[in-house]
Amino acid sequence: MTVYDEEDMVAAVEVSQKNTSSLRKWGPAIFAAVGVLALNAALLGPTGNKIPALTERHLAFQKLANERTAAVLEMEFDEENDRKVMGRKLKKLDRSLAREDDGVMEYTRRRHRMLGDYTHVDVSGDFSTFGKWSTTVIYFAYWVFLMFPNWFLPIGRPGIALGGGLTMVVYRFILLSTGHGPVFDAEKVIIMEPLFLLFGLMLTTIYLEKMERGGLFDKLRDSLDDGCRWKRSAKIMTMSTLGSAAVMNDSIVLIFSAVVVDLNVRHKVDNSMPYMLSLATTANIGSALTLTGNPQNILIVSLAYDDIGWIEFASNMLLPVFAATVINSTMMFTYYAAELFPGSSGYGENLGIIFAGKKTPEMIAEENAYLAKLAAARDDSKFEDSSGWSLWSKLQVVVCVLFLICFASGLDVCVTSIVAGAVLMVIAAYKRQHYDPKPDNIEYDADGNPLPAKKVYDTNGNEIEPEEEELVTESETTLTEVDYGLLMLFIGQFLLIGSFDDTGVPQSFFNASMGGCADQMVEGACVYWFVMIITILSNIASNVPVCQMLAATFPYASPYEWLQVSFSATIAGNLTMLGSAANMIVAFQAAKVGDRTFTSERHAPFGIPSTLLCLYAGTFLLATVHFSPECSVRLGECDAEQ
Repeated sequence: MTVYDEEDMVAAVEVSQKNTSSLRKWGPAIFAAVGVLALNAALLGPTGNKIPALTERHLAFQKLANERTAAVLEMEFDEENDRKVMGRKLKKLDRSLAREDDGVMEYTRRRHRMLGDYTHVDVSGDFSTFGKWSTTVIYFAYWVFLMFPNWFLPIGRPGIALGGGLTMVVYRFILLSTGHGPVFDAEKVIIMEPLFLLFGLMLTTIYLEKMERGGLFDKLRDSLDDGCRWKRSAKIMTMSTLGSAAVMNDSIVLIFSAVVVDLNVRHKVDNSMPYMLSLATTANIGSALTLTGNPQNILIVSLAYDDIGWIEFASNMLLPVFAATVINSTMMFTYYAAELFPGSSGYGENLGIIFAGKKTPEMIAEENAYLAKLAAARDDSKFEDSSGWSLWSKLQVVVCVLFLICFASGLDVCVTSIVAGAVLMVIAAYKRQHYDPKPDNIEYDADGNPLPAKKVYDTNGNEIEPEEEELVTESETTLTEVDYGLLMLFIGQFLLIGSFDDTGVPQSFFNASMGGCADQMVEGACVYWFVMIITILSNIASNVPVCQMLAATFPYASPYEWLQVSFSATIAGNLTMLGSAANMIVAFQAAKVGDRTFTSERHAPFGIPSTLLCLYAGTFLLATVHFSPECSVRLGECDAEQ
């Protein structure tokens, strides 16, 4: 094939992508959105006239909640002593206080004191009307900038987010000085744990990738590689789903996004979106299965009034997550059928390819080319030297296994990830100093002959002995590859979202939109409207602040209610580009190698229909089959029902 033929093929691909009709691109998203609105209108009535009245159980719950809150507020406390006690024995002490009524109240009081830095404090009443809505306008302006950065100046999302955060800090100070708003505690809204975790994971990932050619990173990449496109996508989705459930979605995406990007470069794919979406969407879905799958689940366990165990959580989520996985995978193979099944005549043939092992001529040609490259690589002596498990690869495996053990044991994930990265850094530095070949600084002439080293003399004509050349440090090499821009992006978003939450607009939107369902969020048909509102808020104000807001608004929510919140807030991350950190991480990793196809405009046509189908199917299954109580045991609501 000539260079001209290759150029013609690229041009043909670009033309075919441009000629894709708007209906083909946005039709599924529009149909899904209209279907959701129609479903809710049918269940609740166009004006909410079908919302049932509060039952005696709901009225009894409100009475118990008001009595418990009043009792807690009247209790005396020693904040300094509480922080000392809870700082040492939070996990052991809090649950042991639940046996008697006094213990329940003491637990409640200490819980609010200990988690005071993480719960939402309502200061919306301190804003003037001008201050509240001007802050909201600034937030949504930067939300649009972050959503569509290519529409404006070429600043990039980190610069936009950080600029927005600083704008919010300055503007809130102006509001405070003019009497239009309260103090903005910028330090408080920046949650440090995700930043520490991201830094540690980036450090770990970089050293896994850069320590050795043919090391653990290359072996992980090879395990996901395949000459068949749809198999490569299926492997990515399987790994991402299981890994996110076992560890954490941000961890899996940060580690494997570089792998997926590298595979796209290796195979020179025309459209990288199916593979990027395979990683990002399934990472969010898989993380919904366990308590440790994502940050909002971890926060929910901390804020929930009743105990929610790991096994209890996973057993309730198993069926909804499985259904969401099947729906998302089916959507992936359907929406991107042309890219994943080259040469196929339609969906019927695609099913034959998946389940019967059929192949099109185009797929056979691609697999033959892939196998030929592998055969050529095996003949390469360098490949053979790096194909086994060297000492350094084994050390990488040991560090990763210890990291997973520490993570599963409940140790602090931030400290664990940073320590893992630091240990790998020490190993890499030792390897480079004692085992790697020294850099060749000898100069050569035009014929390739080495030139003698230049001699240097002092002012007295004495020859100066050359000093031993210093090794390049880690600070000058690998540490510079940490994506500090990603950390700046999250800091800026924390500032923007924190200030927006202070206005009370998200809470007002929630209460106004829920209407008569506000006091019976997960009862009957209200649950479908509830998860829709949570999905919207999670994409506007982020899922973690939404969980904080709900914990402050409904402090005595039952375990089942929190399960619905967790599922909807997690799956909602697939709706838009800014819905989850996983999407942002994948976009950043792709942009590093010049692949800027993972954008909001390309994400939404697939993300919207897939998310809504997964959300409503999973919500129905969770509402139909769940094992957690629909009442608060600690509040005494379950006893009252009996």
